[in-house]
Amino acid sequence: MEPTHTSPSGSRFNAATRMRPGATTRVDIVLFNGFELPEVAVLIEIFSKANALAVSQGSARARYDISLLSSEGGRIASSSSVFVWTDDIDSHRGTNDTHLMFIAGGAGVQQACRDERLRNWLRHRHQFSKLVHPVEEGRLLLEAAGLSTRYWSLPDSDGGLPERQSAPARKRAPAVVRTALHIVEHDLSPELAGLVAESVLPQPRTPFSSFMASGKASQVSEKIMASARWLDANVDRPISIDEAARLAAMSERNFLRRFKNEIGMTPSDYLLRSRLNLSCRMLVESRLPIDKIARLCGIGNGSQLSKLFRKYLATTPTEYRLSNTASSGRINRRSQNLPALGLRLDFPDAPKASL
Repeated sequence: MEPTHTSPSGSRFNAATRMRPGATTRVDIVLFNGFELPEVAVLIEIFSKANALAVSQGSARARYDISLLSSEGGRIASSSSVFVWTDDIDSHRGTNDTHLMFIAGGAGVQQACRDERLRNWLRHRHQFSKLVHPVEEGRLLLEAAGLSTRYWSLPDSDGGLPERQSAPARKRAPAVVRTALHIVEHDLSPELAGLVAESVLPQPRTPFSSFMASGKASQVSEKIMASARWLDANVDRPISIDEAARLAAMSERNFLRRFKNEIGMTPSDYLLRSRLNLSCRMLVESRLPIDKIARLCGIGNGSQLSKLFRKYLATTPTEYRLSNTASSGRINRRSQNLPALGLRLDFPDAPKASL
């Protein structure tokens, strides 16, 4: 059974939710034996870091109450043989607070799909959750329970985050980390979400690293900088120079001249660098097929992406992915560093420890 993608009915994700005094958002993360730890670890770190920053900036209390849940509770083994301690699903019931439910991915999902107790609990909790977001194979568990996904969705008019994706892009499942950062941005502030992103997900260097990371960015005028950010944010769709010029409130001729003078390249070259930069990161940090990465980066197809890689890097996307997979260990190493929640992790051949 193929699940449908729905928006939450009567969603609390609106402008009135931002920093409402006393508001609590329950973040429920469903685990099972054989789950993939890296994505779950980064997800936990995003919300716990947001809590710490919000309190340090004067909030009376932490915004997010994070729970790791499993069918029976107790010690759950990840696919990398790291054990995480969880609460029994029946110990957590729906409340009047906002509930966000994330479901882990991993090879162990096949066994979890046969867990009738877990399926029944998911059916019960689904109705109380404003967001139901599976990670990779986690969608199979939802399918087994006959449930739909419920991804982050905000219309432009409700005063929250603008939806920056094109219509085709909105139909695909959003990355769980990006979703979590969007939620923090909406609930707390763009500035705080930026601090969380910098702390949790430092951007790796790529052959096409963004101009924004260079020292020259401080010398660029506000209008040209805004147009460059807009190009970065819209790499997944066709973009015309006229659109970018209108955003900068300039004629196309003046915009082209000033952009090249201040940035050091034409808008078209800048957009291509942004697309290649994103494709490099996705090749290393995801398991997506090359053809799909090309489409998500606005490059058309895998054949076109391969031509660009051979032209600018003298390699292919497949070779680039294979030669750079070592850098993806960054997230795996971070996944074992979770002191903020008081989690208990067990490692093979080591005594239990409370962190």
